[in-house]
Amino acid sequence: MAKPLEGKSAVVTGAGRGIGRAVSLELAKHGASVLVSDLGGSKSGEGADAGPAQQVVAEIKKAGGTAIANGENVTDFAAAERIVRACVDSFGKIDILVNCAGILRDRMTFNMTEQEWDAVIAVHLKGMFNMCRHASRLMREQKWGRIVSTTSDAWRGAPGQGNYSAAKGGIVSLTYTLAAELGKYNVTVNAIAPVAATRLTMDDEVKARFTRAFESGMMTRDQYDQVMNMPGPEYVSPIVAYLCTEEGKVFNGKVFGVQGGRVAVYSRPFEIAGLYRNVKAEGPWTVDDLSRLAPTLAAVPLNIMG
Repeated sequence: MAKPLEGKSAVVTGAGRGIGRAVSLELAKHGASVLVSDLGGSKSGEGADAGPAQQVVAEIKKAGGTAIANGENVTDFAAAERIVRACVDSFGKIDILVNCAGILRDRMTFNMTEQEWDAVIAVHLKGMFNMCRHASRLMREQKWGRIVSTTSDAWRGAPGQGNYSAAKGGIVSLTYTLAAELGKYNVTVNAIAPVAATRLTMDDEVKARFTRAFESGMMTRDQYDQVMNMPGPEYVSPIVAYLCTEEGKVFNGKVFGVQGGRVAVYSRPFEIAGLYRNVKAEGPWTVDDLSRLAPTLAAVPLNIMG
């Protein structure tokens, strides 16, 4: 039986653990040759370790697939180009790019350091740009490509994660932009906003935090059980593999929420209410006008759906 990704070549960043690992295994299972890219740093992005990427490669090969490891840093523009080039040199082309690389340095914004901001933005958002910049040029030339990037529901706002939520919001915006730029070349660009138990979301420190919240009455038993039994990354990887198939071309510029048995599509931001005037006849708004009329906008529910 033919595999839907047979003959395709993929790069997956952040592929040594978590969602990136699950995606690499899923793509390989369906026939893709995979470059497993992972610097191997800590949860906060410190250090490097070739082991995780090499272990994923070993798993893929043991299952009969084709894979190579790469330990370059996606935050480096030239290194990102080398990652893409390594895929082309090893497999002949690059058809698929999945951006999963990410770190966390949580802090309330009023306590956050410049370095904590820069580090998270660099891995998530600049890393996505670097990889897409080099991969999309080749995909555009060959008139076939699939790009899937990892955002988060945090892009809608997450106290204590200003750097992370800003980076994830940037990934959504860049996804929309790239989809518009590349769609006519048969290159689709989508994003996933996953909820899955990984070292970023459910390590011992995080579990202890939820336990304290439950014990102090801030969470119900149902809420606590739901969090502590969060589905793993293997529930996320199938939608990514699907989006990378030929049939997946029906989706471009979409953000998918994925968790356990849920696969959902986010709406795009849209205008829900407004004040309008004929500026040629009446001139610009005045503060007095807005003081009188603007409060009517505050009464409009923010979760209204179009």
